[in-house]
Amino acid sequence: MVNAQNMKNPIAERITDFLKNYPPFSSLTYQNLLTIAKSCQVLYLEKNQTLFKINDATHSFFYVVASGAVGLSVTSDADDILIDKCDEGDILGLRPFFAKNNYLMTAKAREESIIYAIPIETFKPYVAENPDVLSFLLESFASNTRNPYDKNNKGKLISENVIYNDQNAEIQYYQPIKYTANPITASPNDIVRFVAQTMASSKIGSMIIHQDRKPIGIVTDKDLRSKIATGLFSIEVTIDKIMSSPVITVADNLSIAEAQIMMLKHGVSHLCVTKDGSNDSEITGIITEHDIVVAQANNPGVLLKQCKRAQKSADLKEVREKLSDLIQHSLDKNVPINHISSIVGEINLAITSRAIELAVEKIGTPPPAQFAWLNIGSQGRKEQLLMTDQDNAIVFEDVPEDKYDDVKKYFIELAEKVTKTLNKVGYEYCPAEMMASNPLWCKSVSDWKNQYKGWITAPGEKGILMCTIFFDYDFVYGNETLVDAITKTIQEETHDNQLFFAFLGVDALKNPPPLGFFRQFLVESDGEHKDTFDLKGRALMPLIDAARILSLSKGIKNVSNTISRYSKLAELEPQNAPVYEACADAFAELLKFRTEEGLKNETDGRYLNLSELSKLDKVKLKNDFQPIHDIQEVIKNRFQLTYFT
Repeated sequence: MVNAQNMKNPIAERITDFLKNYPPFSSLTYQNLLTIAKSCQVLYLEKNQTLFKINDATHSFFYVVASGAVGLSVTSDADDILIDKCDEGDILGLRPFFAKNNYLMTAKAREESIIYAIPIETFKPYVAENPDVLSFLLESFASNTRNPYDKNNKGKLISENVIYNDQNAEIQYYQPIKYTANPITASPNDIVRFVAQTMASSKIGSMIIHQDRKPIGIVTDKDLRSKIATGLFSIEVTIDKIMSSPVITVADNLSIAEAQIMMLKHGVSHLCVTKDGSNDSEITGIITEHDIVVAQANNPGVLLKQCKRAQKSADLKEVREKLSDLIQHSLDKNVPINHISSIVGEINLAITSRAIELAVEKIGTPPPAQFAWLNIGSQGRKEQLLMTDQDNAIVFEDVPEDKYDDVKKYFIELAEKVTKTLNKVGYEYCPAEMMASNPLWCKSVSDWKNQYKGWITAPGEKGILMCTIFFDYDFVYGNETLVDAITKTIQEETHDNQLFFAFLGVDALKNPPPLGFFRQFLVESDGEHKDTFDLKGRALMPLIDAARILSLSKGIKNVSNTISRYSKLAELEPQNAPVYEACADAFAELLKFRTEEGLKNETDGRYLNLSELSKLDKVKLKNDFQPIHDIQEVIKNRFQLTYFT
């Protein structure tokens, strides 16, 4: 415990007077509360001081925030992702009441905070005696809210638990996934026939191949079908001849969300669990796609399979409509927006990839040259959660001059079919024609390199506009080395290019924090959206633009997502980490605002009707504007733009 001291009566009375105002303590008598308060400990947390961490053994206390604020976060891909913030009167750390395993999140002070630590053993009798208290705690734990009675649904947590809903046990998104422990394994010298018989008799669809209990490969039903049943290999060969290697390995505390992302990322349907998560430690279990399906009904893997099986645009449209349901479901469960973005990004990518394959089939002849399809703009950043317009481009390999026109003609035709399919799926055509079907955005590698050089070396107003779109790209389909060549050119041309960064910096400062003199929102003064707040233009874009210019200046490559850019910047510049982390948090919350607005009104969510927001949401929105000011100050100083106000 940190800086704990036992309470004397005057302080106990003060604690009692505080607790009686908040549920579930408001259901207890003053005398009961006084007894509880006498056993309390008071903890003082400095800013960024940790109360408990993921995987810590549970404490013998649960906690109430007396003053300040405590952030709750989970870890994914080595990044801490803020889930929620506990304010005055909020309870946290209920896990020891209901579960024996370790904490599934980190609680860290966001500012100087005072916390009341209440011994669980002291409090338990009052839980048993008072149905209202028990009900509150159960509902808090089960519904993932720190106050289930809050009608504004304030403070949903992805927190600490398994939800029990009648007879169904629904595993919450961040609950560690249940997997098969001590799975049946085989040695590399075992005969395929023996392994196949074992799989059949054990009714399993895969076996991990091990060497000294360390995973070296995996064999699945698919391998037996594609390599043995086809006659490619004899059933009498050793299993190492047909196994897939290497195996994707993970640690045993993997969440459902992370398991999904790992499978999507690596294109596999099995993950091997090892003691330390590496392929150089002992096998402890196996996670299958079926485990995820069982754990979560709205499984992205199912949607991915549907994409791959799609035969027409209507099939892909069905997937995208289901994806909207998944997004809504995930928001309702308060899944972090960047995790939603990751999964949605992968499925959008799969939709586009299948649209390309169908277009090639429709043309009837294979591509005449190597090519790569790129998503650009918000799709390139994997921040497109709503059905907005499409932005894309094609890069094809350099070909002899006499073949250039015919090759380009093929790819424009291909792009026209792809964009038409995507339009039918629900992605509107780009009004500005920033699409691969436009000859301007269907070019050879050399032409693209020259295009980027032109934007960078002579950055006029139009060039900077192009940079804000085409510098955020994501490889979708084809030959990725073509994209790498462009990335290399961008890095070379932008390295220490003060003029370019000055232009880009000025553009990044064009939208200052959107609050007037009296902290009122700056809303649209006329037009179709009069009196609404432009969430995209006034709040999201300044953070996007800032992340882009700072990432380019630091030579960060292959990272286009805004939150990921800020995470990388925080890693590279610890002295500025608080600003970058605040920007990432603000961006996530603003993106969530936009997504919720879009889903509610079936729009792109850009314009918020402030009159429909709760007082709490307005406060949250205003708090998200401070990081815009802070990051713009960083840009002014770094690129010597201090004359901008």
